[in-house]
Order: sequence, then C-alpha cells, then structure tokens
Amino acid sequence: MSVHVSLTVNGAPVAADLPAETLLVDFLRNQLRLTGTHVGCDTSQCGACTVLLDGRAVKACSLLAVQAQDATVVTIEGLASDGALHPMQAAFREHHGLQCGFCTPGMVMSACAIDTTGGVPDEAAIRRALDGNFCRCTGYHNIVRAVQSGLAAMQAKGGRS
Repeated sequence: MSVHVSLTVNGAPVAADLPAETLLVDFLRNQLRLTGTHVGCDTSQCGACTVLLDGRAVKACSLLAVQAQDATVVTIEGLASDGALHPMQAAFREHHGLQCGFCTPGMVMSACAIDTTGGVPDEAAIRRALDGNFCRCTGYHNIVRAVQSGLAAMQAKGGRS
C-alpha cells in the first residue's frame, strides 16, 4: 500500500508517494539523499539517525515517514546557515567532539534539542540527555565539552537553532 507524505525538511516543503512501511530514515537518505542521517543499528539503540522533528530529537529509524506528516524535520544538513556552521557544529569541531564521525550527526542533533531554559546543563545532565547516542571511539569527554560550549553559544544567540 502506498501513502502520500508531505512535510518540511530543512526548510523546504517535500512530498512523496511511498510504501506505507517506509521508515523516516530511509525516506531522508534514499529519497531526499540526505545521507548525514546515519543508519547504525536499525533498532533505535545507537542514535546515529537522530533528527529534529518539530524541535524534538527523535530516532528516524523508529518512525515511519508517514508519522512525520505535516511536521518539520531538520537533519544535520539543515543546521548550517549561509555557509556558517551551526554553533553546535562549530563547538564539536573546536572541542574535538568526534573521531570517526559516524555518530557525530546524531550527537549534534540530540545536543541541539537539549533544554537550556535553566541555563547550560552540567556534565551529568548532558550525559543523561545524550543517553541513547553511542560513540564507539571516545570516552565522551570531548563530546560533553563540545555540547556545553555549543549550548552556551546557542543560548547567546537566543535559542535552540
């Protein structure tokens, strides 16, 4: 059975007729060619497929594309603006918050969704917020520092994105 899906991805309206069982991650990667959203485990354990869905971090391998109907999705490709890295991307680069880079898009997207209404969270809170995003290369120390810096920069800019 085919379904019609309409949503906004990285600021642009998109629509497609897809098999009803198409996962959001497959739609993003295969139909829209947004390959920064990685498939790491197919069981929503690793977080490599994390995107923002209406501002919330979600694992795109655990949602059907049709579940994103009329929603706004932001992928790692949609963060940079006018050739400038998003503050969280810049912080990951500055603080060496990556090694092989496979988990980085999911980490960055999850980090962008961390609530800073009470200020930039401490290390323990950031580690809890990133729970479910696995990095097989690092001890997470640089990732946590990058997230703290990125959140501070985002807060200074006046918001999440």
